[in-house]
Amino acid sequence: MANSQALSMPEARKLVLLSQQLPSKQQKGTAHHATLSAIEHLGYVQIDTISVVQRAHHHTLWNRNRRYQPEHIDHLTKTRDIFEYWSHAAAYLPIRDYRFSLFRKLAFKEGRLRHWYRDDRELMQQVHERIRTEGPLMAKDFSGARHSKKGWGSKPTKQALECLFMQGDLMVTARHNFHKVYDLTERVIPADSDVNVPSEYDYARFLVMQYLQANGLGRVSEMTYLLKGLNTAVSGVVDAMIEDGELLVVNVEGDRYVALSSALSLLNQPLSRAKAVILSPFDNCIIQRKRIKALFNFDYLLECYVPKQKRQFGYFCLPILWAGELVARVDCKVNKATEILEVLHLALELTLKETAVFMEALELELQQFARFNGCRTFKIVRITP
Repeated sequence: MANSQALSMPEARKLVLLSQQLPSKQQKGTAHHATLSAIEHLGYVQIDTISVVQRAHHHTLWNRNRRYQPEHIDHLTKTRDIFEYWSHAAAYLPIRDYRFSLFRKLAFKEGRLRHWYRDDRELMQQVHERIRTEGPLMAKDFSGARHSKKGWGSKPTKQALECLFMQGDLMVTARHNFHKVYDLTERVIPADSDVNVPSEYDYARFLVMQYLQANGLGRVSEMTYLLKGLNTAVSGVVDAMIEDGELLVVNVEGDRYVALSSALSLLNQPLSRAKAVILSPFDNCIIQRKRIKALFNFDYLLECYVPKQKRQFGYFCLPILWAGELVARVDCKVNKATEILEVLHLALELTLKETAVFMEALELELQQFARFNGCRTFKIVRITP
């Protein structure tokens, strides 16, 4: 087949990791700029509320920029270099790509996509008017009873705020103690922002380009992960880009992927194999579990949603990258009282051979990870096998 290339599994893994900027390399410029560059390269960074260690968005960015500090997010939000919206989940996105959030926002506004909250139009109008008149507000600034059906407990006004946010009338202008502060979109976005809604073709092409630049190789199902109704459009774009020579078909031991035609030159770069990297469960590199099973032969489940008695590895087990492979997982918890990062369980993969060399690399990573989490040191409680 024209425009096709075969890659071995080690080559495919190398391409993925170099594209994901893992392990990180030293960057030029300020630490804030390195953080923004990472967000722009990845396309999004998923936000998560679990905080047994540093929250996922901080952890993911620290792994691309070891000068990262949690205040970078607030700073870049304030300078309007990034904004909050939805990728496949709640995320920080580069303001450079603001226009492409409008495709989804318009779909919510026109009812082609449905929010998980009921859109009470009258209440939404009242909430919008209060913010227009009074300025930025948080959910707690509104009164009202809570709904608790099916576990989605929140005040009707909180639901109205989220509906207005998802359809693009409101944006998050800041967070106070992790609580969203909402304001009118026109008061948040920079004056020079492109606000032309992309066509379905332009949006589909954006998804293809963004995904492949950040991930090296991919499939249509991965490019449209948790995005409804886009498979046909993205498939059409992929086929056209293969025809035009912009994409290569990449065969990895019988599995078919596509990659940007320029991407394979990355394989000429070295991949740091000596450094261990502890990954967030929501890291861009591993968020799609089927993909990680196919490419890294790593069967990963985040067990905080699993009943305690059924957990195999621990509540918040973090995958560990080393020597170009996923070789272990570690269940960590910050003990604020003792300032110790407690490694409750370190589970090594049975495929890991050079255990002593790996443990040396992991100790260095745990020291850095402990400091990143505000701890003086770490303590390993249990190792298996």
